[in-house]
Amino acid sequence: MIKQLSIHTPGQGLHLITDLIEAVVGESGVADGLCTVLVQHTSASLTIQENADPSARRDLEHWLNRLVEEDDPLYTHTAEGPDDMPSHIKAALTATSLSIPLADGRLALGTWQGIYLWEHRRRGRPRNLIVHIA
Repeated sequence: MIKQLSIHTPGQGLHLITDLIEAVVGESGVADGLCTVLVQHTSASLTIQENADPSARRDLEHWLNRLVEEDDPLYTHTAEGPDDMPSHIKAALTATSLSIPLADGRLALGTWQGIYLWEHRRRGRPRNLIVHIA
């Protein structure tokens, strides 16, 4: 089963999407298999991270923003603003797809794990995800 989801992000940051992916898994009827999620953009990414303490997400966001700063004079790809090239670098350093095993019809995530869409642009925008269940 393949399903496309469209999510409008409110802006830069880690946005929890576990419930959306779990809904697709439930709809598929697959008990044991694999769920693959792809974000179809070059300025956003996906990650599995801690879903209990928001300070972990804030620390990750702050760390990545320090690692890949805006307004680097060496950037030439700046047509869409100062967060344009940094968003592409952040997506290249992280992941644009994830594969999660399914067991007994559920995502086999750990107790404190959640699936996040990581928006690297400052302004919110629609993001397309492809979810493949097999």
